[in-house]
Amino acid sequence: MGNKTKIAIIADTHDNLANIKKIVEWLNKEKINLILHCGDVSSQNTLDEMNKLFRGEIKVVYGNADVDLINIPEKDEIELSGKKIAFTHFPEMANNLAATQKYDLVFYGHTHQSWLEKVGECRLINPGEVAGQFYKPTFAIYDAANDKLELKILEKL
Repeated sequence: MGNKTKIAIIADTHDNLANIKKIVEWLNKEKINLILHCGDVSSQNTLDEMNKLFRGEIKVVYGNADVDLINIPEKDEIELSGKKIAFTHFPEMANNLAATQKYDLVFYGHTHQSWLEKVGECRLINPGEVAGQFYKPTFAIYDAANDKLELKILEKL
């Protein structure tokens, strides 16, 4: 049985399967069974591979590098333990979602840089990049049970 209150938030994987595998193995071990991917998977092959490796569900939104991914929404939302969560790839869209004040958390990608700010009562979060193109690979874990957000650095897993 997986953990129903913890989710992983990743972004900007850009086909880096070595880093993806390392993260997914850790998530499987931690029994986390939902990944919110904030875009730029880059290819359908990578998404297929992630789905094979991961024991849970992966929800993906469209990023500017996702040209061959079909039927991917630009934004999506979930509710987890009473917390309303939205996610998208683009910072401007994330800011607009946060500004509505309908969500407790809004996650986004695109900049490759981990970031946390508050927009009114909403937390706006970028989990950084998995690809490791510009910064150290990072991702986020959110535990709705205690409303705790944690940034994970890949090399320290």
